Amino acid sequence: MHMDHFAGFDRILRLLLNRTAELQIFGPPGLTDAVEAKLRSYTWNLLDETSEDFSIIAAEWNLKDELTRSRFKARNKFARDPLGVEALASRRLLMEPDFHVEAIELDHGIPCLAFAFQESLRVNVHKARLDGLDLPVGPWLTGVKQLVRSHADPGTIITIPGRRDMKLGDLLSAKVLVTGPGERICYATDLAFTEPNLSRLLALAEESDYLFIEGGFLDEDEDIAASRRHLTASQAGNIAAAARAARSVPMHFSPRYLGREQLLLDEFQKGLTAGLAIRFSG
Repeated sequence: MHMDHFAGFDRILRLLLNRTAELQIFGPPGLTDAVEAKLRSYTWNLLDETSEDFSIIAAEWNLKDELTRSRFKARNKFARDPLGVEALASRRLLMEPDFHVEAIELDHGIPCLAFAFQESLRVNVHKARLDGLDLPVGPWLTGVKQLVRSHADPGTIITIPGRRDMKLGDLLSAKVLVTGPGERICYATDLAFTEPNLSRLLALAEESDYLFIEGGFLDEDEDIAASRRHLTASQAGNIAAAARAARSVPMHFSPRYLGREQLLLDEFQKGLTAGLAIRFSG
C-alpha cells in the first residue's frame, strides 16, 4: 500500500462509483483496513438504497493458505461487511472458467505481491476460413470462444445473426477456430534483488508470454536501488532472461531519470542480452 501504487484506488473508485458493478481487489495483509480507511475518508450522504449497485470486494491473502473477503457496498455507504475466510489449496487467488490468477510474496521491506494471469486456452478466429464459409464477424464469436474454452459438446447449436445455425463441431472441423496454449502474463513490482525473491519470481514467470517487471534505477545508482529494495534496469533484464519470457517490459522508473528513460531501457536490454549470469552481492 505504498502511495505510488495505492493512490490509484481513488481514480478507480471515481470511475466506477455510479455504475452497477463489482470490483475485486486482491492484496497482502492490511489490504482490507486500507480499503476501509480510503472509503471512510469521504462523505457518503448522497448514497442510499436507491444508488447504483456498486460494490468493492477486498480479498486479503494471508500469504499462506487463506483468503479473507469483505464487501463494501455503495448502497450501504460502504460499511464493511465481512464475507468470511476461504481456504486455498494453492496460490491461485482467483479462479474463472477462462483464466486464473496466481500470486507470490516478494520482499520489499514489506510483503509485496507479484501476479500471474494464466489463460485457460487461447482461441483465435481464422478470418480467411470464416470468410470462406460466408460467416460474419461479431459478438457471437465471443460466445463461441467461451464454449470452446469450457469444452462444450460439439453438438451445441450456434446461432449466427443473419445466417443459418451451425453446430460447434462443424465450426471446429472447418478450423474456423484455432486453439493453443493460453497466454501467461506476469507482473512484478516492487522487489529487492535477493535470492529468495529471484527464486520465487522465476518459478512464477518461467516461460511466460509477457513479463512486466520493475527496473527503475541505473547501475550507477545500484546502492540506492538496494537501499530502497528495488531493482536496477540491468538486474530486471537479467531476471527476464533467466525466466525465458517471450516478451519483457521494464517499468516503474524512478522520477530521478525524468527525460532520461532511454538510459534505463538501454541498460535493461543489456541485462536481457547478458543472459543468465546473475550474481548477488549479499
